Amino acid sequence: MQGRASFGSASAAAWVPSAADLARSRLVQAMKRWGYDDLGALHRASVDDPEWFWPAALEDLGIEFTRPPEKLCDASRGREFPQWFPGARLNLATHCVTRHAADPALAGKPAVISEADNGVRRELTFAQLNDEVERIARAFRGLGIGKGDRVGLFLPVIPEAAVALLACAKIGAIAVPAFSGYGPDPLAARLNAAEAVALITVDATTRRGKPVPMKATADDAVAQAPSVRHVLVIANEGSDVAMVEGRDHHWASVGLSGDPVPTEDCDPNDPFMIIYTSGTTGAPKGIVHSHLGYLVKPGLDFGYAFDIQKDDRIGWIADMGWMLGPLMIVGCLQFGAGIVFVEGLPNFPGDDRMWDIVERNRVTLMGIAPTAARGLRTAAEGVAPGQDLSSLRAFASTGEAWDEPTWWWLFETVGQRRLPILNYTGGTETGGGLLSNYTMAPQSPASFSGPLLGLDADVLDGDGRPCEGIGELAIHNTWPGMTHGFWRDPDRYLDTYFSQVRDTWVHGDLASIDGDGYWHIHGRSDDTIKVSGRRVGPAEIESALVTNPQISEAAVIGVPDPDRGQRIVAFVTPAKTDGQVDGGAAAEAVTRLVGKAMIPSELIVVPGLPKTKNGKIMRRAIRARYLGQPAGDMSALDAGTPLELIPVKPEA
Repeated sequence: MQGRASFGSASAAAWVPSAADLARSRLVQAMKRWGYDDLGALHRASVDDPEWFWPAALEDLGIEFTRPPEKLCDASRGREFPQWFPGARLNLATHCVTRHAADPALAGKPAVISEADNGVRRELTFAQLNDEVERIARAFRGLGIGKGDRVGLFLPVIPEAAVALLACAKIGAIAVPAFSGYGPDPLAARLNAAEAVALITVDATTRRGKPVPMKATADDAVAQAPSVRHVLVIANEGSDVAMVEGRDHHWASVGLSGDPVPTEDCDPNDPFMIIYTSGTTGAPKGIVHSHLGYLVKPGLDFGYAFDIQKDDRIGWIADMGWMLGPLMIVGCLQFGAGIVFVEGLPNFPGDDRMWDIVERNRVTLMGIAPTAARGLRTAAEGVAPGQDLSSLRAFASTGEAWDEPTWWWLFETVGQRRLPILNYTGGTETGGGLLSNYTMAPQSPASFSGPLLGLDADVLDGDGRPCEGIGELAIHNTWPGMTHGFWRDPDRYLDTYFSQVRDTWVHGDLASIDGDGYWHIHGRSDDTIKVSGRRVGPAEIESALVTNPQISEAAVIGVPDPDRGQRIVAFVTPAKTDGQVDGGAAAEAVTRLVGKAMIPSELIVVPGLPKTKNGKIMRRAIRARYLGQPAGDMSALDAGTPLELIPVKPEA
């Protein structure tokens, strides 16, 4: 092992697993069978002895092949392009729905529940989900769609989204999920890049209760995408939409009769999904995930770190075009757990929406982004929700760094110090997480207990050497679940992840390991601020700023400075309607928690911060707007948080 199998110490923990947590844990039970009583020791073995670990993990997680593999891994194309379990056969859909529908104990259990933006709640049992997957697979075959064909999914998170994804898997077609908030041009760009032959969409959905005509957007996109021959349209809102004869098909009317469609016996490395990232520059990157990789990596993360089991029901605000939507479907359904898709915002139609959903659906694990938690904390004025949250056993979060005041509010006030917060970070390209908390390991505020099993994780300086301070999060080995590359663009893939340090995946996140062994993420490397030679992640300064009760949210950027390299500019939203923010108190908080050198040179009060539709603050777009530069691809921007909230620098 080259990296560090560091896991946080119980002596510095805010939460320590109870005897009940340990007794329930799938990972604890596996460790006993494997002869380990220490997570760090198991982690080292998972890296040093992959020939033992990965087959053992697959067996324990219930991932079975219809034909056994010839060996663990074939790296003949280079270690950056490993082929896992060559010679074997399996299908992702079998593990996520077919086998559960055949189990009398699970067939009638809700598999997918959706809580729509408009308040409509719907559900499908495992048996119903299987019936729908079979029907849509039959419809695909009838339309001439087969193995290797790409199928675009332009859908809100409704039960049909899971049906579409799994029906693609069943016949070996490749799903291409797209963000439900895209306009015609970014949707067309993804359809063209993948050369999709079909698109599945809805008539419409809503956002903040207002109609969003998705079929009209899809029509405009397909007009620019000549490879698309068929469009399947789901009646989601009951809106009248134009249907193009011969091309468009009503979802409810297809595949109603015909012979059963056999499940495609796929190579473990056959593509299951291409999911496109959205960046500020360059064309979107088509991240390729396989049938085996996207079973084992989400299975390992959700099964071992989150301890997802058959009695769980997981709720999260998600979207099919971001990693979280497919991750919930595969990471939960393979264990027979139920998922609760939440469409829209945490505070619409009211600030109690998330807690209402927990109470109504008896959610056991609730995902909540730090940004969402900050907003709910401010709206509640720090008071605990009044709903019955007794079904919860944990919170989960991903996508951005926590500030400690909000973390403590969620942990102490909402969770009553009973519920762990399973902080989880990875990326679209990694197939799941790199660092996480575990339900069977201690955790400290706003941090990660350690790396996920099988990953040789490290923090490196600019020369690729292990460092003690803030550095680049890196992985020295390869693992099932990592992307098989960018769709038809191998050189860009190598340049993005393997060009900085030889034979090492450099992820693009700033990270550190503290003295107690806990890991921290400090933001993206390209958001790094360097003042007078000292590098700092914006999340550190933002976390310090929001300890001031006058500040609800903060976004920090670095702008050019002739003397210090960069200077720090902070944009803050006031917590109260009077708009007052004491600059001196803000500076004092930064001095206390980060250092005097990191006090922002400007503190700009704004009515809101531009965010993506899944709640992430768009720092790079904020920086571009402030400096009067092109903002790049803004297709992910939430229209309710326009970039115009940010002023342009006077001399820009």
